[in-house]
Amino acid sequence: MHCTNMDWDSQLSPATSSNQFKDTWKHALLLSFQSFGVIYGQMSTAPLYVFGTIHAQDIKSEDTVYELFSFIFWTMTIITLLKYVCIVLRADDNGEGGTFALYSLLCRHAKVGLLPNDRSADEVMHYEREIPFTMKVESRAKRTIEKHKSSHYVMLVLALLGSCMTIGVAVLTPALSVYSASSGVQRSLSDMAHRFSSSERKQESIAKAFKDYVPVPLASAILVCLFMLQHCGTSKIGFMFAPIIIIWLICIGGVGIYNIFYWDKQIVHAISPVYMYRFVRNINVDRWRALGSIVLCVAGSEAMFADLGHFRKKSIKIIFVCLIYPVLVLCYAGQAAFISKNFHEDDYNHLSESFPTPVRDWFIALSLLASAVGSQATITASFSIINQCLALGCFPRVKVIHTSDKIHGQVYIPDINWILMVLCLTVTIGFHDIEKIGNATGLAIISPMVVTTCLMSLVIALYWEKSLYQSICFLLFFGFIEAMYVSACMLNVHKGAWYLVFLLALSLTIMISWHYGTKKKLEFDLTNKVSAEWLTAISPALGVTRVPGIGFIYTDIVSGIPAFFSHFITNLPAFHQVLIFVSFKSLPVPYVPATRRYLVGRIGPKDLKIYRCVVRYGYCEHIRDTDDFEEEIIGSIGEFISVEENDFDSLNSSQDRMIIVGKPPSNGSALIPLNEITSYEDSVSLVHNETRLSTLADACESGMVSVQRKKVRFMLPPNSPKMRVSVREELQELIDARESGTAYFLGQVHLAVREGSNIFKRLLIMTYVLSEKNCREPPVALNIPHAALVEVGMVCSI
Repeated sequence: MHCTNMDWDSQLSPATSSNQFKDTWKHALLLSFQSFGVIYGQMSTAPLYVFGTIHAQDIKSEDTVYELFSFIFWTMTIITLLKYVCIVLRADDNGEGGTFALYSLLCRHAKVGLLPNDRSADEVMHYEREIPFTMKVESRAKRTIEKHKSSHYVMLVLALLGSCMTIGVAVLTPALSVYSASSGVQRSLSDMAHRFSSSERKQESIAKAFKDYVPVPLASAILVCLFMLQHCGTSKIGFMFAPIIIIWLICIGGVGIYNIFYWDKQIVHAISPVYMYRFVRNINVDRWRALGSIVLCVAGSEAMFADLGHFRKKSIKIIFVCLIYPVLVLCYAGQAAFISKNFHEDDYNHLSESFPTPVRDWFIALSLLASAVGSQATITASFSIINQCLALGCFPRVKVIHTSDKIHGQVYIPDINWILMVLCLTVTIGFHDIEKIGNATGLAIISPMVVTTCLMSLVIALYWEKSLYQSICFLLFFGFIEAMYVSACMLNVHKGAWYLVFLLALSLTIMISWHYGTKKKLEFDLTNKVSAEWLTAISPALGVTRVPGIGFIYTDIVSGIPAFFSHFITNLPAFHQVLIFVSFKSLPVPYVPATRRYLVGRIGPKDLKIYRCVVRYGYCEHIRDTDDFEEEIIGSIGEFISVEENDFDSLNSSQDRMIIVGKPPSNGSALIPLNEITSYEDSVSLVHNETRLSTLADACESGMVSVQRKKVRFMLPPNSPKMRVSVREELQELIDARESGTAYFLGQVHLAVREGSNIFKRLLIMTYVLSEKNCREPPVALNIPHAALVEVGMVCSI
């Protein structure tokens, strides 16, 4: 199959689409302000629970506090500042971040992709690649990775594992931060119990009632409000939440400085790595387990990378280096200074206790707001990650809403939003214990960082073309530090971290099963497809009738006739006067420019009037959800017809030759779209299964069923008399077919487990079938009117 450029674009660059506006300093500052309320909320509110999740009995001396603060300082410096801000943020995929963005880079620069795609039509998915590797060692490593299929599976599982962990963080972090702040309210109310009664017994009863009935209901109410606000979109939420986080940072930074000078100025000496050595030298199980809480100080680092699609690297780096990092260091230092002198007191390890008494109540009220805002980073990151997985065929179909017309990465997924809310409430109500939730959150935070380190080491070697030595050094240095924290978190599996393991197993099973089922369906289509010659040869024998109108046949293959359509023709020998085979293909890039969106070609001779249109899109796009999609397809067919006569190569080449057609201009060149009007469109009624094919035959013979829809009409351009007669006639037939009505054909391949299949395969197929029944149906995802839809079912036994 051959592809020809119709337009004059220099190359297929997703950056052309993603950079739709100039990234000026003014705009960078605006995004920096918004990033306070989205990205840095989680980092900024981490002091609420870092020391608070450490068991009170684990801090036995002033030296222990110094050693823990040293770990906090160097963990933030090495992981967040050095690894993410200085290195990982540079590995964005044309503005998109996260584990799947790293995986897509590897798919493009090394043949490691296992995502569902039509391998036989690789030229259709043609993407201009960068200059090939020139260094010998990288070429050898690249060839080795491409050769071993097992490494491809490992990379895909790593990408999915990192995505699942990001979702897990989105469940646990809101519960942890909000419940931590709610516990502060409870402690403040308990301290005021003496105001309600002078009796010690009643005071204890009131304090117990506050402990039992305040934290969980208050946290649950805040969580519900937080998730109900998500539909507003990243931009509005950023503007609403940013002032809260700015005030919060000023507050904790100022009190941190106050605590350093008031309680212990010597705490600044704890930044020396010597204190970490002392901690390790006197290590035991309890002290090692405490590191599982210390790792919470880097909460939000992975979300910062995953949220790249919502903001820009420049704005993220400016804010972190100039404000977030120094303020958090001061806050942790001040809290450590307070703890070092008060570790014998009750509740000494909670942030609110380190605030001076006159402002403590005000701080607790502010912490409630900040804790809700702090959860936004992980929620937004989960939307971005799921959006990428969805476009690459690794997640069940859900509705994705783009909340910004300037930044494509700003998305909202309603179904996922409510699922996250239910899971957050489950954690809050079920555990109602900050230490257990913190244990699960610590493991959820560090695990995707390990995945990012592994994938990033491959990006360094295969994409950045650095030496294998540099790649290995990156992997060993950061991998050792993160593995240390993982081992500490694993000691807490029985104390709450098991919930993350459950979430991981559930989400990973769903993702792998969806990928497996999608891949098997495509393999079935490729195995059972027929050639265009088959359709030409069998039409006279079956007495095929051509009915007025356009038939859109949606298929996953980009060559040949899909099996479900040949099955349909065999049982009902009738189809429309114009057929358009439409395929959606996701490229491992964030965006595909509109000027290179469509690949259009013919199937069979011209008199058949059968066309093929391949719609290419990036993993951050949802082309199928646009209301004018049908009009764009028809317009691109018209452009193809008009250009084909001037393309000498296409006139003398095989029938499978395709031409790149951009999004048709609004004024049209081959077909002029008229204003959208309300009219009655003739269409074929829905057919659920083969037993109703006779009903469809009656509908085809007696005329189409009328349903009310909005549609765009087309007309020939004023210069049409200058066109060739054959081109003008073909365009007019396309217009007439459009006026006669439109029908949509969709194949439904139902997976079934073959007798004797192993238990693992049965689990994957059962999970896929269950997910398919409960996710959005393809007609919804394609905006197909049900009254105009023909579904043809086939069974694939695995």
